[in-house]
Amino acid sequence: MTRVVVDPVTRIEGHLRIEAVIENGVITDAFSAGTMIRGLEKILIGRDPRDAWAITERVCGVCTTVHALASVRAVEDALGVEVPPTAELIRNIMMATLYVQDHVVHFYHLHALDWVDIVNALKADPKKAAELASSYSKWDKNTASYFSAVQDKIKAFAASGLGIFANGYWGHSAYKLPPEVNLIAVAHYLDALEWQKDIVKIHAVFGGKNPHPNYLVGGVPCSIDVNEVAAINTERLGLVSRLISQADEFVNEVYIPDLLTVASFYKDWAKWGGGLSNYLSYGEYPTKGYSQVESFKYARGAVLNRDLSTVHPVNPRDSQEIKEYIAHSWYSYEGGDSAGIHPWSGETKISYTGPKPPFETLEGYEKYSFLKTPRWKDNAMEVGPLARLIVSYAAGHNDVKELVGQTLGKLGVPLGALFSTLGRTAARGLDAALAMIWLKDFFAQLMERVKINEVSTFNNERWDPKTWPADAEGVGLAEAPRGALAHWIKIHNGKIDNYQLVVPTTWNGSPRDARQQRSSFEQSLIGTPVANIEQPVEILRTIHSFDPCLACAVHLYDPQGRHLHKVSFE
Repeated sequence: MTRVVVDPVTRIEGHLRIEAVIENGVITDAFSAGTMIRGLEKILIGRDPRDAWAITERVCGVCTTVHALASVRAVEDALGVEVPPTAELIRNIMMATLYVQDHVVHFYHLHALDWVDIVNALKADPKKAAELASSYSKWDKNTASYFSAVQDKIKAFAASGLGIFANGYWGHSAYKLPPEVNLIAVAHYLDALEWQKDIVKIHAVFGGKNPHPNYLVGGVPCSIDVNEVAAINTERLGLVSRLISQADEFVNEVYIPDLLTVASFYKDWAKWGGGLSNYLSYGEYPTKGYSQVESFKYARGAVLNRDLSTVHPVNPRDSQEIKEYIAHSWYSYEGGDSAGIHPWSGETKISYTGPKPPFETLEGYEKYSFLKTPRWKDNAMEVGPLARLIVSYAAGHNDVKELVGQTLGKLGVPLGALFSTLGRTAARGLDAALAMIWLKDFFAQLMERVKINEVSTFNNERWDPKTWPADAEGVGLAEAPRGALAHWIKIHNGKIDNYQLVVPTTWNGSPRDARQQRSSFEQSLIGTPVANIEQPVEILRTIHSFDPCLACAVHLYDPQGRHLHKVSFE
């Protein structure tokens, strides 16, 4: 028996440690540890609820817009505010834009190198690479001369020592792509770096900037006037239209074809990484107001034991449905470590009891993570693109069912293949493809409203705190690219009395609960073969398929564990 430690897991947002127990070349147990803390929930106490979005949005530098959206939805839920239809469309456009950009970045820059061997691309024939790429894509850069130029860059890069990629597992027996496919993937990795800088300009148009675009309780902080220089006018709407067209081309001529090509060489990974059999989605993209859940593009609900015949309703306001546990987390509860607490009553009391850094292993420690452990009706749940597709597929959403069926047909694999590392990676691509379809539709609807001058973007009916009740509570739900995200707020006399976030990686990456149930990361690794314990690429493949995003800390420590600095928000 060998205990393999991967710390830090790179190509993610934040700090994650994975410890896996390997026996006879197969993972038999695993532990997921979030090794830094946030503190944002405590920072929010006593502040104006209308400002919460600006602070919570900074929990992450990647999925920024979703925390702002969840926050304003929480306040709107507490105060009974409905946003105008035009504002709802703009929010949907910003969310769909994030999906498209985030998933492309994840595939090429965070996950692809688990499957793509950069060094092996040096053996490729650029002409054959161009012929292959052109056989499944109309991307105009798929030429022999372009691939040759990229190969020259790789040669120079390799000669310099490969920079930050020097410690990659190049040449590992688990890599299966032909040299030409490796070269295509590296070329498109570089193309994606350039493209992703443009698509986020849509956030800058509607939200003023990116990252961390602006939001507003009651709507969106922008006005539309086709003839006004200082508003969203004809020129800016034209820019958005062009950016959407460019994104459509990149997703359908580069990302999806590359995803399907790479996946075709790794069909054996449909056997591993399935993990939990329970899936949770809060639903997303309202089309008739946020209170009309049945109108969402993505369904809200839960699927248990992979039984697609039943979608269980999910009520985040029910104190018996969602609870957070800390039996194996570095926190304490007044009611004891075995208690489960609904987020409206949530406590954030840090209590570190682990070994003093640096340390070799967390083995022997009952508590081993700064992540709490959320459960839905005491079930461990997977969240994310796969969960969204599974819940909506089970709920009978035709656009989801059609795209899933078409894609599985192209790969020649059954529906059950989705319950795997390969399926999770493919689901992210399908998530992007659907977002692209809906992004075009949302923008077309926005343009129709502009034509008839239905452009109200703000509901100010409850803006004055004097109109608020003395006590109010709300929950804001969003389907972030990485999965189910929720902000719970309690308001007392116009100020935040309590605020709790349960983010996607809290669901997926948390430690065991009081009943010793593993969460998604840990369970998904069980049964995975590892060819070389010194280069555990198999662990990275499955963990990266979730696109982990752990919130960063406000306290900093050096390798000896000494406190360096505390950031004050007073």
